[in-house]
Amino acid sequence: MQGWDFEKPIIELEQKIGELRSFSTDEKVEMSSEIKNLENKLKSLKKEIYSNLTPWQKVQISRHPKRPTTLDYLKSIAEDYVLLSGDRGFGEDQALVCGFATIEGKKIAFAGHQKGKDTHENIRRNFGCAHPEGYRKAMRIMNLAERFGLPIVCFIDTPGAYPGIGAEERGQAQAIAENIRDMFNIKTPIVVTVIGEGGSGGALGIGVGDRVLISQYGYYSVISPEGCAAILWKDAAKREEAAKVLKLTAPELMKLEIVDQVIPESEGGAHWDLNKSAQNLKKALLENLLQLEGSSLDQLLEKRYQRFRKIGKFIE
Repeated sequence: MQGWDFEKPIIELEQKIGELRSFSTDEKVEMSSEIKNLENKLKSLKKEIYSNLTPWQKVQISRHPKRPTTLDYLKSIAEDYVLLSGDRGFGEDQALVCGFATIEGKKIAFAGHQKGKDTHENIRRNFGCAHPEGYRKAMRIMNLAERFGLPIVCFIDTPGAYPGIGAEERGQAQAIAENIRDMFNIKTPIVVTVIGEGGSGGALGIGVGDRVLISQYGYYSVISPEGCAAILWKDAAKREEAAKVLKLTAPELMKLEIVDQVIPESEGGAHWDLNKSAQNLKKALLENLLQLEGSSLDQLLEKRYQRFRKIGKFIE
């Protein structure tokens, strides 16, 4: 598996274990004790590395090319789902997928950023950087959800909204601002989950909800570490220092009360074990949706408003 520099010892040891298994099978040589020793060493190595990650290394995990996407999770946790296209104004944006799904018999509407699995798909998906038509499509689906009384689940995974000329010409900032405004008034439960990157206004465009969850190795920030470093120190190479001061990791966000729950991933990140991470996500979504069902719509909207008003509070 492709990995970052700090994961190389793990990948090399896994390859060695795989080679020993193949040799043992092909040559009919008993090597179970040697393989067991290496597996124990691998387990200890993973624990040592992943329990001492820096904020920047966690950002790297959130960006792993094999990290599960919105559609990967839907395929794992939903019995079925259907995608709806277009904003009814300009066109289709494949960087943001929307539609309806059924999870454990519960019907939901969803909106989520979608990255690609290879260069060709990433270009088609614009690396998960949505255009204004993507945000307008998301709001169209949310309005449908409200009409049919369906809860909404949003999956955030973007370095930020697309900043290109075309997107600006079509009202990128306005589309995001209108989504933030209108999501406060959607009369149905909304659960938001940061499954990977949660970058800037691109994340907030589908980020207003009654509950905001985050995957263990996700990050949520007003700006990327590289962007912050370029502004503060005029040097993008200071990204590791920026990642530290931004307080963008899941535990730090919980402490600041920006997110409500951290969803455990498989050891080392969801790319190592999609099924385990998906089941943890499914459990968290269903639990939060069930808790929100007991609230009246007036209570729901007031608590949603107050939840975001208290972010950034300070003592004079």
